[in-house]
Amino acid sequence: MTWLIVKYLLTAGVVVLVSEMAKRSDKLGGLVAALPIVTFLALIWLYVENQSTEKIANHAWYTFWYVVPTLPMFLAFPILLEKIGFWWAMGASVIITIGCFIAFSLIVRQFGVELW
Repeated sequence: MTWLIVKYLLTAGVVVLVSEMAKRSDKLGGLVAALPIVTFLALIWLYVENQSTEKIANHAWYTFWYVVPTLPMFLAFPILLEKIGFWWAMGASVIITIGCFIAFSLIVRQFGVELW
């Protein structure tokens, strides 16, 4: 149980760190948020918890493929934010991401990559 609490605290600490950095510097906050910190933490947690190398490698593999369709959201959100406000822009970003994921997964399926 202690290990689970440590994992939660460290992982939550990363999110707080990024949001605090973003308050001080848009560029630095964006840079740190773009780093695969959460993925690194997940890979570390999997390794420390004695998961197989196949499980760890699969996590990294699928993370790559799931990141790609999220990228358009980062372009759309700032544009939508000014036009329709924060919550509507967030909702639209979720819809954009889902649409991009579906389209992307159908495209990469033709190349043997199964995302769902």
